[in-house]
Amino acid sequence: MGQKRPFYTTEFKQETVDLIRRSGKSECQVARELGLAQATLNRWMRQARSAPLGSKSFLAVEELKEARRELDQLRRERDILKKAVAFFAKESE
Repeated sequence: MGQKRPFYTTEFKQETVDLIRRSGKSECQVARELGLAQATLNRWMRQARSAPLGSKSFLAVEELKEARRELDQLRRERDILKKAVAFFAKESE
């Protein structure tokens, strides 16, 4: 089985983007220093550029994505529980 994808917090992503903007270092150099894949860092920079101005906006976009993933998971779990309740209700009749 393949390796798990690394998980980076939204704060880490924001700090990394801020580091590139403040330090004047290239994205490639920062990626090497932090041990990140260049493509990952490029995606974070694109997301930061497309977000409205302000450091909180990048975090808000990331938190919204995370909340939507969690909501989808909870809906799937709810649907499974509904089916289980219906199944056991039929069994008890």
